[in-house]
Amino acid sequence: MAEPVVATYSIVAGDLDAQQWGVAVQSKFLAVGSVVPWAEAEVGAIATQSYANPRYGPDGLALLRDGKSAQEVVDALTAADEGRAHRQLGVVDGHGDAATFTGEECQDWAGGRTGRCYAAQGNILLSHTTVDALAETFEETPERPLAERLLDCLRAAQAAGGDRRGQQSASLLVVERDGGYAGLSDTLVDLRVDDHDAPIEELRRLYRLHDLLFGQTPRDQWLPLDDELRREVQERLSRLGYERLEDWAGVANLEERVAGAAAIDPVVLEELRRAG
Repeated sequence: MAEPVVATYSIVAGDLDAQQWGVAVQSKFLAVGSVVPWAEAEVGAIATQSYANPRYGPDGLALLRDGKSAQEVVDALTAADEGRAHRQLGVVDGHGDAATFTGEECQDWAGGRTGRCYAAQGNILLSHTTVDALAETFEETPERPLAERLLDCLRAAQAAGGDRRGQQSASLLVVERDGGYAGLSDTLVDLRVDDHDAPIEELRRLYRLHDLLFGQTPRDQWLPLDDELRREVQERLSRLGYERLEDWAGVANLEERVAGAAAIDPVVLEELRRAG
């Protein structure tokens, strides 16, 4: 049997209002994001761990796509798998229904918990408090964006005890139809920390950078480019060696936050002021 994705906890979740689905995971395992998390826009999300069966990801999403419920997916995947006693699995379907599975030979402490729009699970943990923290943090933060809720869940779980064997890697995956780069991808967030002493905090740092570069400020919060502000922007661009805001933004990886000449995203303005 392959090496286990050891000392792992994860939360699989959906936000039906935002039509987003995602997975957050932390493990004492190299590059956990390459194995555990799977998600498809408007279909659902899956985490496969313990002695992980990576086929659970694509096969489970195919079953969800065919209309199977989260519990039906768990039942079908595990029934067909002779190694199911060592597996752990969490699924949330496109309707927000959830299911979790922990094989009887997963290493203690191992277990899971479900609620509306989430499945939390972990193995080789100090106790059930880690999974409880995942679940309770998710339940208590319905007003926050899904990606931020999932990051908060990881931090709370680690504070509650976390992995018995420590930390190494973490991952955050969130999907939304046409919600990714340039509206041409369904991958809203896909961040991985493959090997780090404090992977959850590093993942949070990467998410802040991701949000800076690819987040969206509501258009009613953009600042009108009146004569004074337009003059300031042009002077700062000139000092940096640019004529157009679009050219500087492209170099600064802020092109997704520039649209038209009538107004400017305050995030872009702040970064421009920092630069020049």
